[in-house]
Amino acid sequence: MVTWGDLAAYVRDQYDVISEQDGEIRILFDFQHLNEEDERTQVIIVAREVLDRKHEWVQIATPMGLAEKVDLRELLAEIGRSSIACGAAIMGEHVVLRHSLPLQDLDIHEFTEPLALLSGTADTLEEQFFGGDDY
Repeated sequence: MVTWGDLAAYVRDQYDVISEQDGEIRILFDFQHLNEEDERTQVIIVAREVLDRKHEWVQIATPMGLAEKVDLRELLAEIGRSSIACGAAIMGEHVVLRHSLPLQDLDIHEFTEPLALLSGTADTLEEQFFGGDDY
């Protein structure tokens, strides 16, 4: 059984942590390890969530841009066409992509692969719909 503490230790060891508070770690996902010439990055929020006060989950989320600056219908249509492992939401003022996983019996590949997929998808959508690499 994986706990939040186990996952947090793994994240600290494997990724560039830019901030941390109780139940939340922010990392800077660097695409250079996939392509040496790619200087793009994506801020990823890894957060502990508790469902029904008893089931531990981890949520992986990344902001793409301000909701007021995008055609949400077009963005959601593109996510529907091009994404298999994440959903979109508005959190605060930002459009984010996110994916959630139960911690019980979590295999580390069930975390790392969706994190990489979410990062890449968000980075592509951020460039396409927001015109930059601000997050």
